Amino acid sequence: MILNLIGREEELFNSDIAAHENELKKIISHSRFLVLGGAGSIGQAVTKEIFKRHPKKLHVVDISENNMVELVRDIRSSFGYINGIFQTFALDINSIEYDVFIKSDGQYDYVLNLSALKHVRSEKDPFTLMRLIDVNIFNTEKTMIQAAKNGVKKYFCVSTDKAANPVNMMGASKRIMEMFLMRRSNDIEISTARFANVAFSDGSLLHGFNQRIQKKQPIVAPKDIKRYFVTPKESGELCLMSCIFGQNRDIFFPKLSEALHLITFAEIAVKHLENLGYQPFICSTEDEARELAKTLPDQGKWPCLFTDSNTTGEKDFEEFFTDTETLDMRSYENLGVIKNKNNFDADLITYFETEISRMKEQKAWVKKDIVDIFFKMLPDFDYKETGKYLDSKM
Repeated sequence: MILNLIGREEELFNSDIAAHENELKKIISHSRFLVLGGAGSIGQAVTKEIFKRHPKKLHVVDISENNMVELVRDIRSSFGYINGIFQTFALDINSIEYDVFIKSDGQYDYVLNLSALKHVRSEKDPFTLMRLIDVNIFNTEKTMIQAAKNGVKKYFCVSTDKAANPVNMMGASKRIMEMFLMRRSNDIEISTARFANVAFSDGSLLHGFNQRIQKKQPIVAPKDIKRYFVTPKESGELCLMSCIFGQNRDIFFPKLSEALHLITFAEIAVKHLENLGYQPFICSTEDEARELAKTLPDQGKWPCLFTDSNTTGEKDFEEFFTDTETLDMRSYENLGVIKNKNNFDADLITYFETEISRMKEQKAWVKKDIVDIFFKMLPDFDYKETGKYLDSKM
């Protein structure tokens, strides 16, 4: 169903997974895993990919207790049980409780960090923006240090396609996170992944389509933005391949081949509604769409408002790498790899840590101060403030 909606017939990484399945099973069955942010959409997908290959130990940490319960129910209903240890912990990575948890155990071969603030809308105010920095950058730094201290073999952290030539603060935070990863690659092997939008992931616009339909509300989507999509399962496979097979400092990404199609959100909305038996009815205003939502669904039609995008942080096109990065496009059929050298500016990273710490100590900051620091870190940062954000739209 999801493949059809995003314009594909086959799963993207089937051949790469099949070629390495025996090795994946062997390595995972003899290894211990910690998955951070494991109850989010990508975290759940990664957790299931690990679980079904019977690890010796699999611990999952997430701040969302409800999502963790659903993860366990999903795993038990799909895969049953394993002989190895499987436990979940409802913990905040930035808490004392988490630190005590790591101190009491901490024995893992692989740590995978999938926790992130991923929405562009999280950068609209200076307070949520600071939390985005904490989650995307400083929690990564903290857990990398802990992993290195405990002798972890590999640390994987998910990045984003928006880290390549970023235009928003979320993407820039992940690019800066990659700089922190490079610094710690002297202490522990690291790898990461940049990939496309995960179709129908929690909180995404596509997930919102289902919520709107359930609540008999209008479907709203941009008609001028095309994006690449992967399925939740593919996101889990991509992260797992990078974690297990990535060499130190590698960044995995999906190859832009005929198998991966660009598609607009509006096109997906139309396909989704038609699959559910509804005919899209195009409205011209929010008021019209809200009013027609009261009557049209009973007539087999659904009110839709397809608009041009004008909000801060929207990128006109998607890319997974820059023209300055070295690529390996031969090792895998549908996976590309960015090969990074151990290049980082230690003084620049220290500057970032010092300035953000200073703001927190003063307990006062404005968005412009943070934006200025980001421009210092990323001179080519193409951020443009329009004053318009997604929260101002239906």
